[in-house]
Amino acid sequence: MLPFTFTRPVADIRLGILTIREKWEKLLNKKSFSLTEEYLYGKFPASPDSSPAIYVNGSVLPDENLIAAINKLGALQSLIVDGSLIAFKSEKHHLNYENFEAIAKGFAAVEYKEKLISVHNLWDIFAMNNDALKSDFELLTKGRKSQKLSDSNKLIGSAENLFIEEGATVEASVLNTYTGVIYVGKDAEIMENCAVRGPFALCEHAALKMSTKVYGATTLGPHCKAGGELNNVIFFGYSNKAHDGFLGNSVIGEWCNLGADTNNSNLKNNYGSVEVFNYREGKAINTGLTFCGLMMGDHSKSGINTMFNTGTVVGVSANVFGADFPPKFIPSFSWGGNRWLLTFSLEKSFEVAERVMQRRSIKLDEADRKILQTVFDREEKYRKR
Repeated sequence: MLPFTFTRPVADIRLGILTIREKWEKLLNKKSFSLTEEYLYGKFPASPDSSPAIYVNGSVLPDENLIAAINKLGALQSLIVDGSLIAFKSEKHHLNYENFEAIAKGFAAVEYKEKLISVHNLWDIFAMNNDALKSDFELLTKGRKSQKLSDSNKLIGSAENLFIEEGATVEASVLNTYTGVIYVGKDAEIMENCAVRGPFALCEHAALKMSTKVYGATTLGPHCKAGGELNNVIFFGYSNKAHDGFLGNSVIGEWCNLGADTNNSNLKNNYGSVEVFNYREGKAINTGLTFCGLMMGDHSKSGINTMFNTGTVVGVSANVFGADFPPKFIPSFSWGGNRWLLTFSLEKSFEVAERVMQRRSIKLDEADRKILQTVFDREEKYRKR
């Protein structure tokens, strides 16, 4: 799941309205913690001492059947699907990230035979967003009453598939819920003359700029701003595409900014299957998808009129600009475009991140710096290529 898991555990990937972690916490009514690589612990701490502990595969989406199966597990039992570890109970805490699977193999395996939904590849995030949006909508709105839609709008479809949270504003726009649910989060805004086809989620404090066109299944995470044309896109949070330009079948991390008239291709001219760079393999692999766009890691940016090719992967804290299509794989902390890529200085990247985050009254702290430093060091081999 790199480059997104360079800067977060897989459980903190947004899919639908909520992150995977938020789904589990909502259904279990409990706070969760992460067993992940050491450099992420400053921002995503491990579990405090308590006993017993339940460990769950962070890539798996919860549902009532799965939760019931996990709750039935006894001590020293693990839940398995097709040989893959899904969950286990343990009396031990602070298990080593490197050896927890080996420990779990010593437990008695219980086979889970119900349908399981989990993310394995970058493109799963946008490909599974349709079902995730519907599931999260039901989870968040069950038994609650939506704010009234202003008379300046045109609603096409059932009002039951529209939910507007407190403080949100929607004016002079067309909303189509025949095609899927539409969720407008707390203090979010849909500006005038927008056209939205569900399923769509606009999370808290996010905004659709004037005359934006949205095709589902699309999610704009908290504090995001978007304009132009969007089709099956997920923004994790705190990222902007505030101007015209097309973005389709894409995933954008946090603290990203796409310059005016940034566009991406999501379909090859020969209608062939799209290839995407894979960090584990160290090369491009076949997605099996006809439609696949841009995957951009946290803190990355694009300049005005940037054109991203089909299946482009951009790492963390990259600055992409210039004429013509840039490479389809842009390593973290790269600076440039089609003709050349230089290394974006770590200190300069800190300065940019500080300015961007201050605009949302958030501080770039030492935990953030350690994460970015680690990514900078790990990606050096790709920048040298």
